[in-house]
Amino acid sequence: MTDQFLKEWLEKAKEVAIKAGEKILEVYNSDSFGEEIKKDRSPLTKADKISHETIFAILEKSELPILSEEGRDIPFEERKNWGYFWMVDPLDGTKEFIKRNGEFTVNIALIHKNRSILGVVYVPVSQKMYWALEGNGAYTNQESGSPKKLSCANYNENDEGLKIVGSRSHMNEETQKFIAKYKNPEIVSMGSSLKFMLIAEGNAHIYPRIAPTMEWDTAAAQIIVEEAGGNVLKYEDKEKVSYNKAHLLNPYFVVSS
Repeated sequence: MTDQFLKEWLEKAKEVAIKAGEKILEVYNSDSFGEEIKKDRSPLTKADKISHETIFAILEKSELPILSEEGRDIPFEERKNWGYFWMVDPLDGTKEFIKRNGEFTVNIALIHKNRSILGVVYVPVSQKMYWALEGNGAYTNQESGSPKKLSCANYNENDEGLKIVGSRSHMNEETQKFIAKYKNPEIVSMGSSLKFMLIAEGNAHIYPRIAPTMEWDTAAAQIIVEEAGGNVLKYEDKEKVSYNKAHLLNPYFVVSS
């Protein structure tokens, strides 16, 4: 796949994320979210569905397969031989969406050989965009219109007052034990893949996720953190988190700058 193709589709992914965000905000600002509960007990709204439809309609023109949280279940036997494919979370942070706190995103990633090589994370409420392409750095938009290059913060494990990112919904005992190893850490709470973006922007140092996530929750954010100079490593063996596994549940992991 050529660099030109990847750069063109990065721009298209950014455009479709904005379109999906506009559709999400129409529901967000309406009187009814059309809430349902999925088989895994997670919530689903009209916004999740319409965002998926908007993204799918454009990305399918790339003629690459699409694996979306709100799409059909695709057996591993069918997807294991995919060379390149899109991995999409049409609305990451549905719980935050329902709470109307603005901390939800549109996540679009391109996967190649079990790793994320292109990622877009878009925040509809603030119109903040984050993006990265492997080997080309990570960026965010600014009011001036020019992109700002992202760079993770430097730190030492023994530093006092490190900023550690915690989920609003998943602060369990094991996570608390992990955090207790640090000297007087400052806990920063955030919803959705915005937790990764805190690391990528240099506004936090460590994000331990010792709780379940799915591949589409992290794929777009991972390449952005990596291109900003950070790591997304498995909690147990410190290997990079990989994609398109037989089971799409992620291992526990730690994001660090």
